[in-house]
Amino acid sequence: MFFASDNWAGAHRSIAERLLAESAGYAPAYGAGDLDKKVETRFCEIFEREVSVFFVATGTAANSLSLASVQRPGGITFCHTESHVIEDECGAPEFFSGSARLMAIDGEAGKIDPAGLSKKIANFPEDALRHGRASAVTITQATEIGTVYSLPEIGEIAAISRKRNLPLHMDGARFANALIALGATPAEMTWKRGVDMLSFGGTKNGCWCAEAIVFFNPEQAREMPFIRKRAAQHFSKSRFIAAQFDAYFENGLWLDLARHSNAMADRLRAGIAASSAGRLAWRTASNEVFAVISKSAAKTAEEKGAKFYEWPAPAAAPELVSESENLIRLVTSFATTEADVDGFLKCLAA
Repeated sequence: MFFASDNWAGAHRSIAERLLAESAGYAPAYGAGDLDKKVETRFCEIFEREVSVFFVATGTAANSLSLASVQRPGGITFCHTESHVIEDECGAPEFFSGSARLMAIDGEAGKIDPAGLSKKIANFPEDALRHGRASAVTITQATEIGTVYSLPEIGEIAAISRKRNLPLHMDGARFANALIALGATPAEMTWKRGVDMLSFGGTKNGCWCAEAIVFFNPEQAREMPFIRKRAAQHFSKSRFIAAQFDAYFENGLWLDLARHSNAMADRLRAGIAASSAGRLAWRTASNEVFAVISKSAAKTAEEKGAKFYEWPAPAAAPELVSESENLIRLVTSFATTEADVDGFLKCLAA
């Protein structure tokens, strides 16, 4: 019953086998091999246009280097208050962008409020020397609290960004989960809605260590080779990241894995909603579930081996959790089974 994070899961067998197969023999280094080029072409096919792709090791690297590529002196990137870039990356986006600032925007359901974004951007006119300059906007899809931006919502944020010629970045650590939740295509959820750059995550969805920065306009990627090299993310044996993506995309495996983890989250959501010892904290759509359960049920679950994180109550809803309850986060993965879910739900019924 491992629900602490999808990062706790291992690698899917097909991906592990592909890595093993690639471990024999020789290939050109630093992205010059046939496999690297094959996977770059596959990204173009998936997104239905020519894209520039840069492999990196972590989501933090993908986010930080993406934002660094569009920063200017005095630059400011606008993000949601609870976004990963501002809460969980130890200042890496600021560090790699030369101390550019992150400006938090509130918004319900983990999503940037469009009116709030417009107002914040307006506070930084282009000629405001002392205040700094608006440089970029970043959204998280799926969000840090398990919700998903709809296609019109992404388009609305993009339209606001376009008014000031601000590049729009998407943190897609759980990109596949959001895609399945929406029933959209990769193109529909990104460049067709005005997204300029994407941090494409594979690690949380069955890969061993595979992330990519995707530029939908290759002209915008001219500085990225130098930025990535300077950040020590230009791997000599990049074919081992390419090998993971090669297996990940084969026969739609990446979508099947996300479909499974979302289905397991749906099973959790249904069971918690029907439980007398817990309730859903808010509505989610991806593979993250937030629940309020009794302290006794939480203790029982932990004693029986369940792994999950206790979560802080939102500042806007301190009354969500009583003294006798815990707010917890449960994250499913490609490796989660129905037995795992049912075992946890039995703990609530105990």
